Amino acid sequence: MSNPVLADVLGPLVIRSAPIPDPGALLALLPPDDAFAWVHHGDGLIGWGRAAEFTCSGTGRFDDAAQWWRELSSHAVVRDDVDLPGSGLVAFGSFTFTDDAKGSALVVPDVVIGRRGGQTWLTVVGHGITAVPRVVVGDAPTDPVGATFADGPVDSITWQGLVAEAVRRINGGALDKVVLARDLVATLDQPIDVRAPLTRLAAQYPSCWTFHVDGFFGSTPEMLVRLERGLVTSRVLAGTIRRTGDDTHDLALAGSLARSSKDLEEHEYAVRSVADALAPHCTSMNVPETPFVLHLPNVMHLATDVTGVMKNGASALTLAASLHPSAAVGGTPTDQAVRLIAEIELLDRGRYAGPVGWIDSNGDGEWGIGLRSAQIEDGGTTVRLFAGCGIVADSVPGDELAESNAKFIPVRDALA
Repeated sequence: MSNPVLADVLGPLVIRSAPIPDPGALLALLPPDDAFAWVHHGDGLIGWGRAAEFTCSGTGRFDDAAQWWRELSSHAVVRDDVDLPGSGLVAFGSFTFTDDAKGSALVVPDVVIGRRGGQTWLTVVGHGITAVPRVVVGDAPTDPVGATFADGPVDSITWQGLVAEAVRRINGGALDKVVLARDLVATLDQPIDVRAPLTRLAAQYPSCWTFHVDGFFGSTPEMLVRLERGLVTSRVLAGTIRRTGDDTHDLALAGSLARSSKDLEEHEYAVRSVADALAPHCTSMNVPETPFVLHLPNVMHLATDVTGVMKNGASALTLAASLHPSAAVGGTPTDQAVRLIAEIELLDRGRYAGPVGWIDSNGDGEWGIGLRSAQIEDGGTTVRLFAGCGIVADSVPGDELAESNAKFIPVRDALA
């Protein structure tokens, strides 16, 4: 199913991108409503307003969205004086993890501000641009008030039982790996101003991609796919250990993670699934044999950057569809893992672990995996936080619970 909001009802979209002086922190420019964000090390894209949007669901949601985007782009009138990935016509998007869930969407903001490589630009979108908006720092966001946290419908004891059942299925030969998620529910005294947790996340986790699309926000460490002028990159994370805050101890933990047979096995499954999905689209690929350890403030991950050169002109969105769900968020084999998730997880993931990011009219874009994330509900007074863990044959339920709690920390601290 799809629900297009077509710009050509009022005529083709008119887009103008032009360089502007650097305005400082991008997130500080966002208004409180209808805001979109994709920020990494201070660079990226922000936007607000809705010039056009497309919602979709079902097994064909990626294809439907890609078709809408091609049609919209082909009729748009674009003057782009910047000519960088992310300038000109751009849509922010997020997609659900499962086929049957609702909430997948692409949105073209009225205004987009981008920065990369020391260059900053302003893009204005409309049906006849009469005035260029002033770029000013907005009012200070309101901090979250009175956040209290509780387990979601599946409490921590029950969830450990689900992990044990998954291990039983794996040892019985049904599959090699499955990713099980859980949620934590935050209740606030007043509706959240999402700019506050976004600002905190970007400051605390600058090496992650801090995002917000339609009430779904977070700071993901995992780049599902980046396409930039023919070069494809995917960062695979699988295998996690919590940091202690003691640098010497953490260095030893990083070494143990790099040698852990359980974590290396989980990581190998994830890398293989990404390489297999990208191979049909690439003329050549580089898949490192050994992962590196990615250090984040709260955890460390085994990480591998898979790269390739495009051969068939697919867009970033098409590549994201080919990769989703990877073994890092589903399991191995993927079909069996996703069926087991539907059977035992007892959780509506929504857009958690689905692709989130942006695409431009050339097909370039960046799509992360919606991890370290949360969904705003109930008019802003409820926020559902999500975390998941890769379960393999020798997983220990208590250890997986501790890992999931560590993965809650970024968003939980941003709401506290």
